[in-house]
Amino acid sequence: MDVSSIVFWLVLLGLIGYVIAIYNRLVTLKNRYQNAFSQIEVQLKRRYDLIPNLVEVAKGYMAHERETLDAVISARNNAAAVLKAISEAGAGGAEMGQLAVAESSLGKALGALNVTMEAYPDLKASENMQQLSEEITTTENRVAFSRQGYNDAVTAYNIYRQSFPPVLFAAKFGHPTDAALLEFEDSAEIQAAPKVSF
Repeated sequence: MDVSSIVFWLVLLGLIGYVIAIYNRLVTLKNRYQNAFSQIEVQLKRRYDLIPNLVEVAKGYMAHERETLDAVISARNNAAAVLKAISEAGAGGAEMGQLAVAESSLGKALGALNVTMEAYPDLKASENMQQLSEEITTTENRVAFSRQGYNDAVTAYNIYRQSFPPVLFAAKFGHPTDAALLEFEDSAEIQAAPKVSF
């Protein structure tokens, strides 16, 4: 073997190693954003589980507000169904927009419930309602934190996938599109946890 063939094989091995590194980095970044979505999923499921309890406590005090309570439960069920569909399909796709819309509807329904509950001082003073309010506020903060982590992981994945030379290999390695950020329609409002005052 002469020097030129040794150099050729070393360059070829180096290129193969580099392509393997690109593949591994794409897989790592994809798994990170999918894991980050799992964290959002946990918090949203917790939130969805708390909402029926909130409605049940409110029912006893708000017998004449059936429409408002039904709207909250309907929005909660819709958001839970969208979250389940995304979980089954895999995070990062176009379905993230559907989750944003569902979450926006749920937020509006909860806001209407909060406004309605202001007329019921006994409900506001209820120990169960105060505890649920605290749990929902804590969960909202966790959702916001998890969403930030997810969007950071998606951004890192998208930047790497779009950079050169990974962009040449991404589609061939099963990464044909960018992952979708989770952006809510009311981003300015969602920065603050919803007020559930009792």
